[in-house]
Amino acid sequence: MQLNSNEIQEILPHRYPFQLVDRITEGEPGKYAKGIKCVSVNEMQFCGHFPQKHVMPGVLIIEALAQVGAVAILSMPENKGKIVFFGGIKNARFRQQVVPGDVLELECELIKQMGPVGVGKAVAKVNGKVAVNAELTFAVGE
Repeated sequence: MQLNSNEIQEILPHRYPFQLVDRITEGEPGKYAKGIKCVSVNEMQFCGHFPQKHVMPGVLIIEALAQVGAVAILSMPENKGKIVFFGGIKNARFRQQVVPGDVLELECELIKQMGPVGVGKAVAKVNGKVAVNAELTFAVGE
């Protein structure tokens, strides 16, 4: 599975300024997805986080990871047209700063699903080095 930004919008409801995935590079519906986000100084969050030293907020990196996981979930035929909500975030670790010019390599593997609720193992890297990892719980809704 490879998707450009327009194809991602056919699956996810997110739009500017909250579409945080530029491209899906690989994936298998219901199993995993990998994608990228090109971090640009022109993004809104850098007006205030932090004006003197631009750093991408960790919560936005977690959201980007969740969006990649949502593509894996919503690509399943039975979930077409549905929406995915956060159910929880466990063991999030922020290991390095993400700054303008970085390309975030995003991956979310679905490790458990019971009905509409599931868990994804998520990792964000920059140049192959882990920047953030977390366990994301989700709920598929209408």
